[in-house]
Amino acid sequence: MEQPLIAAEKRHHLAFAAVTLLYWTSFYTYVPILSPYLLDGLKVSAAMAGIILGSYGFMQIVFRLPLGIYSDRLQRRRPFIAFGMLTGGLSSLLFTMGDHPGWALAGRAVSGLSASAWVAFTVLYAAYYPSREVTRAMSTISFLIVAGQLTGMALSGWLADDFGTEATFYAGAAAGVIGLALTVFIKEPAGGVARTPMRIADIGAVVRNATLLRVSLLSILAHSILFITMFGFTPSYATSMLGASNLELSLLSVTFMVPHALAQLFSGRVIAPRLGSWATIMLGFALSGLCTLAIPFTSSLSALYVTQAVNGLAQGLHLPLFLSLSISGVAPEKQATAMGFYQAIYAFGMFGGPFAAGWINEWGGLNAGFWLGGFAGVASVAVTLLFAAAVRKHQVLTLQNFSK
Repeated sequence: MEQPLIAAEKRHHLAFAAVTLLYWTSFYTYVPILSPYLLDGLKVSAAMAGIILGSYGFMQIVFRLPLGIYSDRLQRRRPFIAFGMLTGGLSSLLFTMGDHPGWALAGRAVSGLSASAWVAFTVLYAAYYPSREVTRAMSTISFLIVAGQLTGMALSGWLADDFGTEATFYAGAAAGVIGLALTVFIKEPAGGVARTPMRIADIGAVVRNATLLRVSLLSILAHSILFITMFGFTPSYATSMLGASNLELSLLSVTFMVPHALAQLFSGRVIAPRLGSWATIMLGFALSGLCTLAIPFTSSLSALYVTQAVNGLAQGLHLPLFLSLSISGVAPEKQATAMGFYQAIYAFGMFGGPFAAGWINEWGGLNAGFWLGGFAGVASVAVTLLFAAAVRKHQVLTLQNFSK
């Protein structure tokens, strides 16, 4: 019987789970109040807010793939996990250094550097399981992501209302320090993780996979919408247009994240097998685009909660499918490189979405960015239709050639 690379001791899993939860909590404690803090607290322009928000994705574009390759070459993961915790805590602390926008830019950029270490978490945790149970490992770690993000975002409003905005940054820093200390309890396999190292030379072969390129493009669009809305300017709309308190911003985040988590749980297991992967992706984009277009028309917090609950559900429909499709049809020895490429590429959406929305908001007001995000969702439906048609055509041609 195949055994895990590491004995399945509960303490190993618990230590990893605790560090992972603190990792995502460390730079999500301030996310619900970030755009209001920038626009109303620091009085930065909408364009500058877009740059600060987008720096999170920009740093991942630059560093995620190189960190994955370097980790593979060293065959070590725990030092990179510790690096992620250290920079996660530091990113929060940088926000407390002063009221100059440069500190906010530095803090958000360093949080992107921290997020670039995520690939080390996923690879190490997969090594805790036999190869046949990697899907189970990824399901567990996906839940830990959402749980950590939700914990940080839920704490945000309470901390800001009762102790002030800076309390959210100090809480993030504290989560980073505690998580860094706990990394000493994370077990790493002696001799490294059993995985074919990611190499720059492999990227050229991998990117010729049409499915990988298609889902990478769609994931850029999906992350653009996500970082324009809930992780971008939706909280600012709630405060400036609807008078939301910090606690109500946390409730808005929870309203988004709970359906988001549930949709991710059931998308690949229940919905996609019935509707088909491409139809499920189209449904996700259509709902997300419509909900984003509806934001400028909401005149109450309760209506905004509804749009974001549906938007969270919609985003949860297609993101897990992108993850699985990104390695579909890729040779097993190249799947790690494909995943690294995919994770680096969708960061363009994390950067480009809020960056473009910030500049458009500068010209047309806060609602203009939501129009951009909404039209991106509608356009994504059309792009998905084209991709689905191309896949069907390829399948028909393959079947015809096979039957000859």
